[in-house]
Amino acid sequence: MSEGPDPFDRHRGLLFSVAYQMLGSVADAEDVVQDTWLRWSAADRRDVAEPRAYLVQITSRLALDRLGSARARRETYVGPWLPEPILTGAGTVAAAPGPADPSEAAETGERVSLAMLVVLETLSPAERAVFVLREVFGMSVAEVAAALGRTEPAVRQMAHRAREHVQARRPRFDTDQRTQQEVTERFVAACAGGDLEALLAALSPDVVLVSDGGGKAKAALRPITGADKVARFALGVAAQGMALPGLRIEVAEVNGDPGIVAWTDGEPMLAMSLVVVGGRVEQILLVRNPDKLAGIGSRG
Repeated sequence: MSEGPDPFDRHRGLLFSVAYQMLGSVADAEDVVQDTWLRWSAADRRDVAEPRAYLVQITSRLALDRLGSARARRETYVGPWLPEPILTGAGTVAAAPGPADPSEAAETGERVSLAMLVVLETLSPAERAVFVLREVFGMSVAEVAAALGRTEPAVRQMAHRAREHVQARRPRFDTDQRTQQEVTERFVAACAGGDLEALLAALSPDVVLVSDGGGKAKAALRPITGADKVARFALGVAAQGMALPGLRIEVAEVNGDPGIVAWTDGEPMLAMSLVVVGGRVEQILLVRNPDKLAGIGSRG
């Protein structure tokens, strides 16, 4: 009789999701999953009563350790730092490993938007770990305490503090997916057509654009605020893109929400996530650093 897939393979999608939500980086999450596999391979399986809990514990602690050093590196980052986007939904070309089988899809957690990942950056590493495991993956206090090696009262306190912090800063999503899709498509059409008036009509007066080039691609070194300034910047980026060979632009699902992805000659050029409130774009998160586009993948 077959013993079935190895528990690591069965839960690989879950482990990647935990690491990614904690770190906001595809590359770092993949490294954590690889390190988890190394530890799992060396473990005495006879001592592991619950493989899933054991694997989540290893992944969570490795991600927590890496998060502290990653934040230290970001102090010297050129311009604003944004999380790495990933394509989600049907037809995704993301390089990130997904669930090994359909049953695993149910336990990979709620999809967290790029804007929400930005908010999670403002938590302490331990608070972020607790928030991700409790709120995104729905684990009990006891499970989180075991995974992170903390006491249950400490986890409850961090969870309460993290929820309050996130609630005060989380983006105001009062728009359904269909409206988000329509506004995103209008935004793309206005940029592609160089239509300033149409673009201004799609933007909130106090819209904020944050662009991440990491010193490797052209981007604003500070957030841009106001519809007119944002519109002119967006049209400038679009005009530059139109001049590149093999340009391909798609409205695609980025981190669970309608977003914009562009490729040139099959290689990812940018990913953009829009926060839509009241039928207008309130926030734009633009990732252009080529090192952060692995989760978008190539497009032939």
